[in-house]
Amino acid sequence: MCGLTNILRYSIVHWNIRFVGEMVSDPQWRQLELAAEMLKALADPHRLGILLRLSKRELSVGELAEIEQEKVTTMSARLKVLLTAHLVKRRRKGQSVLYSLADTHVLNLVDNAIEHACEGH
Repeated sequence: MCGLTNILRYSIVHWNIRFVGEMVSDPQWRQLELAAEMLKALADPHRLGILLRLSKRELSVGELAEIEQEKVTTMSARLKVLLTAHLVKRRRKGQSVLYSLADTHVLNLVDNAIEHACEGH
């Protein structure tokens, strides 16, 4: 079902990103590189699924691996990509390391990507 939240309509003109009712100033080249790295990390359906699961609650590598029926090493590698791209954060709780979304922007990115895909472009 494709009824997700807040679609931002945008156009890119000479590196100016114009949002409805808002304009982001000219990003620096490094900001564009970081955004591209983040989008690369999002460009995998398995990692998108992990982000959706983490939007509901914190989970450990083992819990994610069990839910997704994957090896712990595979899940750990996927989480490392997401962590490097600053899409997830981790915290230690006793012997476990729990992962969660880095902030609300991450879920908005995923929601917008899925909504856009559902529009049938």
